[in-house]
Amino acid sequence: MRITVSALTTLGRLGCVATLLSATALSQTSAPGPVRYAMDAATMSGMGAMAGGGGFGAMMDMMRGGPPEAVRLLSLHHGASTTAPKPQADHFMPKAAGLGASVRLLPPTRGEAGGEPGFERPSGRLLLYWGCGAQAPKGQPVVIDFAKLAAGEMPPGLLMSGVDLGEDWNFSNSGSRTYTTWPQGRDNKTVPTNGSLIGGHRITASYAKEINFTLGEDFMPPLEARTSTAAGGASQLAWSGIDKATGYYAWAMGAKDTGGGGTPTELVWWASSKQQAFGGPLWDWISPAGVRKLIAAGTVMPPEQRDCTIPAEVIKATGEGMIVNLQAYGPQADFAYPPRPADARKPWNPEWVARVRFRSSTMLIPGMEGMAAGIGREDTAASGAGEQTKPRKPKCKGLKGLAQRAAGLCE
Repeated sequence: MRITVSALTTLGRLGCVATLLSATALSQTSAPGPVRYAMDAATMSGMGAMAGGGGFGAMMDMMRGGPPEAVRLLSLHHGASTTAPKPQADHFMPKAAGLGASVRLLPPTRGEAGGEPGFERPSGRLLLYWGCGAQAPKGQPVVIDFAKLAAGEMPPGLLMSGVDLGEDWNFSNSGSRTYTTWPQGRDNKTVPTNGSLIGGHRITASYAKEINFTLGEDFMPPLEARTSTAAGGASQLAWSGIDKATGYYAWAMGAKDTGGGGTPTELVWWASSKQQAFGGPLWDWISPAGVRKLIAAGTVMPPEQRDCTIPAEVIKATGEGMIVNLQAYGPQADFAYPPRPADARKPWNPEWVARVRFRSSTMLIPGMEGMAAGIGREDTAASGAGEQTKPRKPKCKGLKGLAQRAAGLCE
């Protein structure tokens, strides 16, 4: 199995655009207590399971028509206003988590502490579309010149803004005098597929008081989504709902070589929101209360929605090189000691606060749903006619070719 450098370069360019344009995520605010702890539990399926740790095995499961092997990811963050010479923390997990008795949190390494990631800034232009519907509304796309963006000229209204999500605190290395995290470096951040977070959790640290809480929520189920061709050249995105989902948000990115030089010069970004709202906190963890505000604003789809049409103009602009992402925001569990008083007028100075957040997401390439049948036909032809009569495979093209090459459908 081989993946061309050009295909990986195309994927990398899409990734760097996402990084460049979503750099202004949720702002950091003052902490509600001297010690903060956060657990982020994500479920990733489809092609997203590859990036999350599932590898090509997860991709092949999906292409063969079976349910994708979802990946469960966990990240831990601990921050305090105190200092210690060699800070470390240990999170003692329930046995059912499958991560051993505990995992160790350490300060971020120099490469993880922040700063701008090292990537090649894209050239060309970006076309922005938004909204569910067979046709893009008038006034779209909004065209952005990457040269101006790289020079710091951020177009107004590009990233999501205008809605106060009410998120009271978020983590950063600079937001605490002492900050530790897990995983570290090559540590495995995945939890076994049958692992569970339900039960008692205890966190000890060399620089803070002990934290104890009992968690009653667990990883969300994997998202199952499909695309199909709609009238007029649009694409219908549909998904199975998740009971605990608080809302859904979809986006797609694609690339096209308009100059014929083999390098994408025109990138396309579409979002399911009813207004121009891309990246930023929409790719982050959002509390149920924050999601409700975004649903009211038309930025996030309500939990009962099960489909969204990607406009024909987006499909035409991306050709065969489009990747679709769908995110389901989930529940959040909050703990504190001492607990917050029932009477909000009374003063509250907790020794520690802890937050556990959940979400589920999937990634797919439109048209991959029919690849299972293609694999079967290819195998039958090879076994019946012999190697010498086997027809020559077509050339792999675009981002879809990345998956087709892995399945042996093109070369």
